[in-house]
Amino acid sequence: MASKSFKASRSSLSISSDAGDSAHNRPPLPPTVTFGRRTSSGRYVSYSRDDLDSELGSGEFMNYTVHIPPTPDNQPMDGPMDPSISQKVEEQYVSNSLFTGGFNSVTRAHLMDKVIESEASHPQMAGAKGSSCAILGCDAKVMSDERGADILPCECDFKICRDCYLDAVKTGGGICPGCKEQYKALDLDEVAMENGRPLPLPPPAGMSKMERRLSLMKSTKSVLMRSQTGDFDHNRWLFETRGTYGYGNAIWPKDGGFGNGNGKDDEVSEPQELVSKPWRPLTRKLKIPAAVLSPYRLLIFIRMVALGLFLAWRVTNKNEDAIWLWGMSVVCEIWFAFSWLLDQLPKLCPVNRSTDLSVLKEKFETPSPNNPTGKSDLPGIDVFVSTADPEKEPPLVTANTILSILAADYPVEKLSCYVSDDGGALLTFEAMAEAASFANIWVPFCRKHDIEPRNPESYFNLKRDPYKNKVKPDFVKDRRRVKREYDEFKVRTNGLPDSIRRRSDAYHAREEIKAMKLQRQNRHEEPVETVKVPKATWMADGTHWPGTWMTPGPEHSKGDHAGIIQVMLKPPSDEPLQGTADDARLIDLTDVDIRLPLLVYVSREKRPGYDHNKKAGAMNALVRASAIMSNGPFILNLDCDHYIYNSQAMREGMCFMMDRGGDRLCYVQFPQRFEGIDPSDRYANHNTVFFDVNMRALDGLQGPVYVGTGCLFRRIALYGFDPPRSKEHHSGCCSCCFTRRKGRVSVATNPEEHRALRMGDSDDEEMNLSLLPKRFGNSNFLIDSIPVAEFQGRPLADHPAVKNGRPPGALTIPRDLLDASTVAEAISVISCWYEDKTEWGNRVGWIYGSVTEDVVTGYRMHNRGWKSVYCVTKRDAFRGTAPINLTDRLHQVLRWATGSVEIFFSRNNALLASPRMKFLQRVAYLNVGIYPFTSIFLIVYCFLPALSLFSGQFIVQTLNVTFLTYLLIITVTLCMLAVLEIKWSGIELEEWWRNEQFWLIGGTSAHLAAVLQGLLKVVAGIEISFTLTSKSGGDDVDDEFADLYTVKWTSLMIPPITIMMTNLIGIAVGFSRTIYSVLPQWSRLLGGVFFSFWVLAHLYPFAKGLMGRRGRTPTIVFVWSGLIAITISLLWVAINPPSGSTEIGGSFQFP
Repeated sequence: MASKSFKASRSSLSISSDAGDSAHNRPPLPPTVTFGRRTSSGRYVSYSRDDLDSELGSGEFMNYTVHIPPTPDNQPMDGPMDPSISQKVEEQYVSNSLFTGGFNSVTRAHLMDKVIESEASHPQMAGAKGSSCAILGCDAKVMSDERGADILPCECDFKICRDCYLDAVKTGGGICPGCKEQYKALDLDEVAMENGRPLPLPPPAGMSKMERRLSLMKSTKSVLMRSQTGDFDHNRWLFETRGTYGYGNAIWPKDGGFGNGNGKDDEVSEPQELVSKPWRPLTRKLKIPAAVLSPYRLLIFIRMVALGLFLAWRVTNKNEDAIWLWGMSVVCEIWFAFSWLLDQLPKLCPVNRSTDLSVLKEKFETPSPNNPTGKSDLPGIDVFVSTADPEKEPPLVTANTILSILAADYPVEKLSCYVSDDGGALLTFEAMAEAASFANIWVPFCRKHDIEPRNPESYFNLKRDPYKNKVKPDFVKDRRRVKREYDEFKVRTNGLPDSIRRRSDAYHAREEIKAMKLQRQNRHEEPVETVKVPKATWMADGTHWPGTWMTPGPEHSKGDHAGIIQVMLKPPSDEPLQGTADDARLIDLTDVDIRLPLLVYVSREKRPGYDHNKKAGAMNALVRASAIMSNGPFILNLDCDHYIYNSQAMREGMCFMMDRGGDRLCYVQFPQRFEGIDPSDRYANHNTVFFDVNMRALDGLQGPVYVGTGCLFRRIALYGFDPPRSKEHHSGCCSCCFTRRKGRVSVATNPEEHRALRMGDSDDEEMNLSLLPKRFGNSNFLIDSIPVAEFQGRPLADHPAVKNGRPPGALTIPRDLLDASTVAEAISVISCWYEDKTEWGNRVGWIYGSVTEDVVTGYRMHNRGWKSVYCVTKRDAFRGTAPINLTDRLHQVLRWATGSVEIFFSRNNALLASPRMKFLQRVAYLNVGIYPFTSIFLIVYCFLPALSLFSGQFIVQTLNVTFLTYLLIITVTLCMLAVLEIKWSGIELEEWWRNEQFWLIGGTSAHLAAVLQGLLKVVAGIEISFTLTSKSGGDDVDDEFADLYTVKWTSLMIPPITIMMTNLIGIAVGFSRTIYSVLPQWSRLLGGVFFSFWVLAHLYPFAKGLMGRRGRTPTIVFVWSGLIAITISLLWVAINPPSGSTEIGGSFQFP
């Protein structure tokens, strides 16, 4: 089979066996992949006429079986042909095919005649059409190249489709049906020389042809593949030998040799030019000015001392009149002091960082001796976008996020985007296809006019002047045309639900008619019963959707459907593809790169009886699928509503990863910024105190925590490996790595190439490769991709101080083209059974077992010794949406707090952290798990003022000078700390106050519920369920903040309402008692009233949220007001009847 002839060695690696199988004399099983295609006229075209099976499994597919040879020298297509053409044809077929498969099912590749109703215009997009095949009786289309031109394998330009071409090669002896001559082949080495790729050092004698290839690394995956001319393995040459590379390499042999003959292979030297070359860092650490930081630290110390003295005084000075009130208050105050300490200690070392994008461009994209063409030497990035429910996460929002990724300012050939649809909805699938189609005009438009932001919805809704700084004369015309196209795209996307429903109803009616006709023919004159045909959901090409149907059916529901992979946009060409002044295009794209990044739709397999682990499971499926298909050494994780606001955000993150010491960074976390939030930020949705204060402070320790989105990961850190040059530590300490520990190994005897990939605490020079399938699963494709990702993710070895670097120019070689066996392997790794008996979710990938899988995943990395950095860009890197409705916000906080409680009661508790985690970092993670428990003490403390007013007592015997002095010192130091935090973090005072208010609102509602849920799960084993945060806006299109005023009742509101009512009643009772008292106790009244107002001031946003829309006070508010007034009156009269009467209702007079 032609499509497998040039990939057989790869396929045999992944599906049947590795090289070791033949060594053990085990006969490899012939791997099988089932494919099918039906032409637009309904005629079936076989992939291979020899393998044609006349028994059809279904009415929609022609099944055929391809036996992939297990050895490189047994190829079915060794005839004279051009492999580059065959690979391009194969890749075009793969990108036009919908791959499905899973547990106990055959992997199918269904060729899609069309993906969406409209025609696909971009040649990279699935469903793109070429000319018609010239073979008689065939109505298939000729495959096209990057520009949309026909791929014609023969010089006579005879138009032939892929299937007929493969038949001509396999059964026709490689004869062109047009000119009747042999297909001619080009010498690949000559082609590579013409492209100007860099050459390595002259190899020593005896090296094989593969060793003389033109690059250190052929591509992302082919490093590990055996060549068709021999058994040379680039991976073994790279990681297990002393192979040399070229100028500027990390290892430079002395005297130009490969060793000095004395056995000391570790002795290397640097060329003099490299040593003397000035080296510029990619990033800088900007320390906080000492004039701000020193007083800040001093105030922390002063407040700690004041709190200690105050608590000691409180414990020793009891209130004998109200010992119960004193006891509760002291316990709460001790906990508050402990909680404040946990929150404040990690803030001792805040830092700011900056990047230098000009240095990044100079090092990685400027012509040099190692990169004469100036091609990008940056590593690849795989961007993950996750979505689960098209109703709560509108496809248009996801589509805009995808468009911002495709238009990002990063080398096109190095960028891949994977969309995880955990709901398996056809609506999401077709919306992504529509986005891929619109990207044909949107992405070049952004590149031509340097558009910011590159989310079309946000760009066209900008309130500033869109023509500012635009100098090209055709910008106005281009913008108008693109705006019209975007409006049409929105209408098509919003109309997809109705379109899919109408299409499915029409096909369903047709199927019912067919079934009735067939029943009449079979039964002749017998009475015909009503035929029941399952109501399926149909794709645009007239076939069943393999995912979730709108009317759920067997194997087609949200928890029961096959795995699906569709390459929406195939990988771009290696060289830039400049547009032309084509009249057919809407805008002039002359000298504009029109290539688009790889875009893949993925929906993992789901089956009943399997725990799919929510978002964490979906992310791990993407990690495996992307490792097979593109294997970018870095992964950017985004929520479906978080789009790229700064097109150079990925370059900013890459500055940290590629800088000196960057190989020890597990991830770069960007701050979350939000749009669509009310100007007053009533519920602290911006969360600026956390993102600009706490995260900057953690950046000065071991790094910020992972917050679930906007994070650039190092792939091997997600794989559970230890960082390079990890510090040795004594055995016997708590660690989540391995139970078996070994003695120390000298660094000098453990070369860095061998130590780059280590798991656990073992310092073996080599990993035990036999254990890898137990950790990562049985996919050899996946296992073989791991060292490649590690190598490609290394910093550039352009200076002697750079440890564990890679040679310049190593990543300028194009990656392999996609073939069917690669995508079939990706289908197998997203199946529901793949993770069984592996360490996925336990040590590898996103960690399972918590609704806040993000914090746990970051904690595990820090626990292994990795570091992370916080990247705050001048222009926001990403922007997203946040729930502005009170109920939605409380539910969001509930989920976060519940995850924290789970962390506290799990082995991810920071108290059990390994010695590799810094002390203050451990304190920060401990605070993450403990902060919800503050709600227990907070809710008690919020009731104390009311209880004090009711009883006429206070938490202290009298308001003496000592108590007031301590109270003043503690309050003033807190305010001064807040001012200094505002100074070094850049936030505003109002934002700090909003955070304080919502801390009390959340602490008395969601946090308390989270503690109860967590205890139920730990004690009773009751699982916690949560709902997705809605990404859709309010129904009122006239008011941007309509959702803010919507009152949705939830039980979480009961505690804050009770606190407010109790304190209001307490204030009224206290004033009444003091006024009518013979000996008024004004000091006790003032103390209670002061603290009651403190509670009510914090709950003011909550009370305002209950009021609903401005000017539309709900009736329930008036009812509550009347009830409160009546209750207060009756309560007071009952407690203290007026003088001269012992009955309620007696006469009374004012004093």
